[in-house]
Amino acid sequence: MEILWLAQKDVKCVLDMASAMDVVEKAFKQHGLKKVQMPPKTYLYFEKHNGDLRTMPAFLEEQDITGVKIVNVHPDNFGKGLPTVMAVMVLNSTSTGAPLVVMDGTYLTGIRTGAAGGVAAKYLARKDSKVVGMVGSGSQARTQLLALAQVFDIEQVKVTNRNIKGCEEFVKAMESYVKFEMLITPSVEEVCDCDILVTTTPVRSPLVRSEWIKPGTHINAIGADAMGKEELDPQILTRAKIVVDDIVQASHSGEVNMPLSTGVISSGDIYGELGEVVAGIKPGRTGKDEITVFDSTGLAIQDVATANLVYGKAVERGIGRKLNMF
Repeated sequence: MEILWLAQKDVKCVLDMASAMDVVEKAFKQHGLKKVQMPPKTYLYFEKHNGDLRTMPAFLEEQDITGVKIVNVHPDNFGKGLPTVMAVMVLNSTSTGAPLVVMDGTYLTGIRTGAAGGVAAKYLARKDSKVVGMVGSGSQARTQLLALAQVFDIEQVKVTNRNIKGCEEFVKAMESYVKFEMLITPSVEEVCDCDILVTTTPVRSPLVRSEWIKPGTHINAIGADAMGKEELDPQILTRAKIVVDDIVQASHSGEVNMPLSTGVISSGDIYGELGEVVAGIKPGRTGKDEITVFDSTGLAIQDVATANLVYGKAVERGIGRKLNMF
């Protein structure tokens, strides 16, 4: 029995943001229609190494595709010259259970997370949004901006980071992809004067204050993806329409996890899941002055849908290496 191996260069060769957003949006719709099986991600915490390891399985019933991702988050890797997030993705046959393909999941994770942010903003941000503010300038900030550029006529991007050099690297990396004005600032408050705010930091103490968020702002809260992480002043959530990717998962590891645990908000304050909005079960933005927040924890359905896209294109183009299992 053979299995296909796809290295990161192979994944990059066949995966683009527009295609990823298409399959991720469809996966969210299936989630909203309750046509997926997806237990919450499980965590192993390595406290002495300031990191964790997560497993993320899912089955998309209508498409009859399944798989699992194993992914780490180690913030200290940046100083070691390693990615903060690294992952391996496996797709399996639903008829036999046999593994079909093993692929690099690091690049895939970045793209599918960016795609989710783009899909969320499509439904939750104002259609005339032109100014994007970014708190954090790492690899996830890049894919978030690439996705937003697929949906909006962006005119200006403001970016800040605790390390201004990181902002300069971000601008340089994005110059070949986008043509709008990009401003670097050390002020988080200045960045928050925007139409769409994107936060992609691993902090455990809020960086964004409620008084900085003006009516009509949409926020993609990306960085809080594990218990105890929190980027936004909890008071922002008391003013906002909160849309999560998955209520169970977000409640223990998303931006809402700390405000829920401290009683600042209750489960009843969560408006719904992005899949419900995409499926038309619940409306997205309903007013120009609404503050909306998308709490992204990252769902296995995003990984399976995107990996299936990659697998199909790789087979079609004859990309990858076949390995003997036995």
